[in-house]
Amino acid sequence: MQHAVGSPLPPPHRPGQVPHAGWAPAAHHPGPLPGASQGPAPVPPPGFPAPPAPHQPPAPPAPHQPPAAPAPHQPPVPAAPVPPPPHASAPAAPDTTGHVPLPPGGPVGVPAAPPAVAAAPDPAATTLAVLLIGPAGAGKTSVAKYWADHRRVPTAHISLDDVREWVRSGFADPQSGWNDNSEAQYRLARRTCGFAARNFLANGISCILDDAVFPDRPVVGLGGWKRHVGPGLLPVVLLPGLDVVLERNAERSGNRRLSDEEVARIHGRMAGWYGSGLPIIDNSQLDVPGTARVLDEVLARAIASPPSW
Repeated sequence: MQHAVGSPLPPPHRPGQVPHAGWAPAAHHPGPLPGASQGPAPVPPPGFPAPPAPHQPPAPPAPHQPPAAPAPHQPPVPAAPVPPPPHASAPAAPDTTGHVPLPPGGPVGVPAAPPAVAAAPDPAATTLAVLLIGPAGAGKTSVAKYWADHRRVPTAHISLDDVREWVRSGFADPQSGWNDNSEAQYRLARRTCGFAARNFLANGISCILDDAVFPDRPVVGLGGWKRHVGPGLLPVVLLPGLDVVLERNAERSGNRRLSDEEVARIHGRMAGWYGSGLPIIDNSQLDVPGTARVLDEVLARAIASPPSW
């Protein structure tokens, strides 16, 4: 049997069961209560036509709205890179020595020239890096030690020959013949001295180095020292007469004593420093304290007007 078209039938009601929500009980009034909303329409018994649906006014048409403008095209924003997790490392131990760590590759700077109205700087109270150049027997080591001993600020003496002789087994003695081995040990000693000088200067200690630098080998000589220490290095040449150099060399012993022919050859090459612009001290008639005093005077002028080299 086919039912009339309309709302579906409510579920059967059992005694003691609450009627299903949304369905009106059978004994309700046929009309809605005043103020109450219209419930579902009653379903007629089988065989009777369904009552007509109440008239409802048509819904007003939606107001016309212009189509929305398309959003401007934007390039996709790349995702931020995810940083890698921090590397877990043990905390660095605090420095308890009180020394300033050496900056990597930090050379000593050129000393600032004082104002013209100021007094001449006192080199005995200024932190300096000095390179004392001269042939064997010029008195470089003696003057450098005395100058470092009598300064009013901490000063270190760094001797190239002393550092070169740190090599005990396998030491390449130039007196046995100059070769690649001895040249390599000299270069290594210069780099070691340059590192030591920067380390002293970084901790407020002046230094004076001595080496037999030749003017006809600028890359190995002054150029190497400038790379190892920095442009603030002040070079000074000690160049007494040949007779004085030969006499002092005769008083030396060990592998530091050279033959007269070698001393004369080195002294002749050192004469090339004349006209180079570097300060030259002829200490032929000066003792060690007198040479140190002249060195202070030369350095005072070099601080006021650093030489170009």
